[in-house]
Amino acid sequence: MGRFLLGLVIGIILVPLCVLLYFKVGRVPVAVNDPPFPNEKLVTAVPLNARIDREMVKNPPIQPDETNLVTGAHIYSDKCAVCHGFHNKPSPFGLHMFPTAPPLWEKHRNGNVVGVSDDPPGETYWKVANGIRLTGMPAYKEILTDTEMWQVSILLANADKPLPQGAVAILNGETSPATPVLTEPPAKK
Repeated sequence: MGRFLLGLVIGIILVPLCVLLYFKVGRVPVAVNDPPFPNEKLVTAVPLNARIDREMVKNPPIQPDETNLVTGAHIYSDKCAVCHGFHNKPSPFGLHMFPTAPPLWEKHRNGNVVGVSDDPPGETYWKVANGIRLTGMPAYKEILTDTEMWQVSILLANADKPLPQGAVAILNGETSPATPVLTEPPAKK
């Protein structure tokens, strides 16, 4: 019985104390260039994917028509390209973030998927609206309207398909981004 109690005390007191000491001495990999924690991806990806699956909207309220795709390209150019880059123009610092900001206009190494075009638009919308903690991905729900977030999400869902020439020009940096055409009034703050 005494060994059991000793083991219980060690497990309840000593282990958390050692973890706290590990955090306090500054050995935790928190810098971008540090190697990741063991199983860090598992610890962060499992709850993130579960939450997105639970909360994402299954049917987008807008269609991928020319207006929405061109407006989405304007918004992407203004708000997203700084980290995720343009087609054939990677972000100068997105690849130096941890985790790296994925280049959303490039094909994956192992297939024909471009950016997040294999994700449902509702998943991309969730990420745009809520952001992702500890990645540098901000939450845009206080910055963009619902329609604007859907326009960007629909644009990214169609990144592997032919886009209207106006959207392609914006995403290639051929035209300067103009103020996007809103299809609903901006949200009041």
